[in-house]
Amino acid sequence: MDVSRRHVLLRWGLPRDPRASEHVLGFVLTTVATIVVTRGYLQLTGFPQIGGETLHVAHVLWGGLFMAVAMVLLLSFAGPVVRPPAAFVGGIGFGLFIDEVGKFLTNDNDYFFQPAPMIMYVTLVVLMIAADALHGRRPPHPSERLAAAADHAVAGLAGGLSPHRREVALDLLRQGRGGRGEAEVEALLAVVPEDHSELPDPLELATRKIRALLGRLVRGSWTPAVAGGLLVLAVGGALMVALLEGEPSWARWLVAGSSAAAVGVGGWGFRMMGRDRYQAFQVLRRALLLVLLVTLVGLYRLAPWEATAVMAVALLGLGVVVAEKVRLEQAGEGAAH
Repeated sequence: MDVSRRHVLLRWGLPRDPRASEHVLGFVLTTVATIVVTRGYLQLTGFPQIGGETLHVAHVLWGGLFMAVAMVLLLSFAGPVVRPPAAFVGGIGFGLFIDEVGKFLTNDNDYFFQPAPMIMYVTLVVLMIAADALHGRRPPHPSERLAAAADHAVAGLAGGLSPHRREVALDLLRQGRGGRGEAEVEALLAVVPEDHSELPDPLELATRKIRALLGRLVRGSWTPAVAGGLLVLAVGGALMVALLEGEPSWARWLVAGSSAAAVGVGGWGFRMMGRDRYQAFQVLRRALLLVLLVTLVGLYRLAPWEATAVMAVALLGLGVVVAEKVRLEQAGEGAAH
């Protein structure tokens, strides 16, 4: 293929990392976990202040430090190995940073500014949507797969490749078949020595365990019931909170309206289950995304802690749906779609 006809990002020398969506998701989930842990710890300990009577070392400063460490890591090391730990450290930093957003939106530096949790959630949703627009709308070009394989080889030239990382690189090479430089990348990988030493990846370790758990969940005939039950639990919890919380009314209406829409979309998916299981789970995925992208915005304005519990249930439901879709694709049932 003529290079001049490729996407402008490729012509600028910006191939996308095939694992970029995983890194961004890990960054966002680490951010959420940091916010929850920070707010929970502060509430349990009575909101202590570091610095005494004169100084107040706000945790936004620690957040800036962690984000700076993440940037230094990314700027200091070549290869793909550094990205997961940088996403993890950066997620901690961003969580500590954005947790104090209320202080910077109010004249009296109000940490307890009520819309703050909603603003944090919307910010993370926008990040995920932007990442999906960059990585999910256009499949990776073969040259991007080859570039990722070469990236592994570059790291391996210095210290070798573990069997796991070599298999990842070879899989990327297989997916980039036909691209310019394929033979050269294959030859480069062939001369990289084997080394079993590997930097632990906390995000990948957690991802493997979650995938294994979800894989076990979707092996039974009761998978639709599990997915549907989690959807109903998330929607029911959201509606209960909306009924109990009074203000603001727009948030209550947003929760009620989007919950009703999610139930309608979910019901449509269940009606399709007997005819087209794969498409039915596609529709269930949309119902859960509706809860995550719309319902929770209003819910975080009403009751942040309850919203976090509903988010966890909805994310678990989405994980079950995605795992079942992957299983169906591997079985060939999703090929027509």
